[in-house]
Amino acid sequence: MVMADPSLLRELVERYESLRRSLAQGGGSAETARKLGDATYTLCVVTGTRQLDAALFVARRQLADSLARRQPLHPSG
Repeated sequence: MVMADPSLLRELVERYESLRRSLAQGGGSAETARKLGDATYTLCVVTGTRQLDAALFVARRQLADSLARRQPLHPSG
């Protein structure tokens, strides 16, 4: 499985969530909706999925895996 760079995944997930919030709160425009569509498409491409829920699941799992690899579960003694 191809793994995207964690910083890219984090940025894409944050962008998607921010745009979604903006639209949900009524502050979105046609431009915001287009940007949300672009973020959704990019998340799907980067994660190798075809649906948003799967893309978010894969992205969040990969981010969690990346974090776990960087931080040991047990402190070195």
